[in-house]
Amino acid sequence: MLAGTAYCAGEIPTGSVSGLPVPRFVSLKSDRVNVRSGPNKDQEVRWVYTRATMPVEITAEFENWRRIRDWEGAEGWVYHSLLSGKRSAVVVPSLKDDLVPLHVSADLESAVVARLQSGVLGQLKSCNGMWCEFSGKNFGGWIRQERLWGAYPNEKVE
Repeated sequence: MLAGTAYCAGEIPTGSVSGLPVPRFVSLKSDRVNVRSGPNKDQEVRWVYTRATMPVEITAEFENWRRIRDWEGAEGWVYHSLLSGKRSAVVVPSLKDDLVPLHVSADLESAVVARLQSGVLGQLKSCNGMWCEFSGKNFGGWIRQERLWGAYPNEKVE
């Protein structure tokens, strides 16, 4: 759910095509994904993502197209088959140059196993609403959920 958006109990908006929640996080399936200005192949390609597994947020659906937003706020339309339900996330510190601690367990008192820079991409293994198990090339551990873009506040991911 978008931060600051309130819904009545049991009222989670769903996509008109997929029946899945909108908004929702997914990731890019391919290392070449065209982002278009509108939901069809006749629309201009505004840019191309070149990083498979990058998290994106689906904000709308139209037929086989999904409007997505990335962690920097850029939005556009991509074909649904270029997206994966696998969850990933990007590290977002409170201040741009801060390093974000990665802990051995979901506890602020646990040992810090790494300090991650803004923009580090990793796989979301699980989240309990406060902490996420987060791993990537040469790192793995637990990170405060609020320091990741790719999981909503208080969201549980299994």
